[in-house]
Amino acid sequence: MSLTLMGKKKGMTQVFDKDGNIVVCTVIQAEPNVVTQVLTKEKAGYSAVQLASFKATESKKKNIAKAQRDFFAKKNIDPRKEMKESRVEDTSSYAEGQEVGVEYFAECTFVDVVGTSKGKGYQGVMKRHNFAGGPAAHGSGFHRHGGSCGMRSTPGRCLPGQKKAGRMGGERVTVQNLKIVKIDVEKQAILVEGAIPGARESMIYMAKAKKKTSHNANKK
Repeated sequence: MSLTLMGKKKGMTQVFDKDGNIVVCTVIQAEPNVVTQVLTKEKAGYSAVQLASFKATESKKKNIAKAQRDFFAKKNIDPRKEMKESRVEDTSSYAEGQEVGVEYFAECTFVDVVGTSKGKGYQGVMKRHNFAGGPAAHGSGFHRHGGSCGMRSTPGRCLPGQKKAGRMGGERVTVQNLKIVKIDVEKQAILVEGAIPGARESMIYMAKAKKKTSHNANKK
């Protein structure tokens, strides 16, 4: 179990590797996450570290709940917009007020990234579930429909859970084993190979990969 840091997706770019090949990357900027609370098994029943990120500006501090403002004031920490708790086995190396930046991944090769996919609105079954659709001929009358999903005999209805048209996107998506291409401690940015879910400036969570296999291993 490792810490989960919060950051923002800044966009995509490309870099060249040592062999001169182009590597498509996603840029993630993560300002130092500050430790707001250290939970131990003796006090809370489990070991965890609570982190906060995205420092609130003076004009936006009023939008933070009073209970949270009081919590940060008690810890002598500037108010943050987002908070996240990470389960860890050993909390002895963490203290309240400590900052954790992208250098946390310096000795790591792969990361797991969690984000919210782009919302695409109400979509049909061809786009949402990759249905093939019907014949494209003029007399078909069945082009992009979903087709029959029920039955005439018992139970004589459409069973729940069928693939149908509906809202697409806007869901929590996890991408595992993204290779770290570069870490820029000065700019507090990290480049990972490939794409991650979400739009620009959307919030993402990243942690050290649980598995040590490249996400693109099957593609090569």
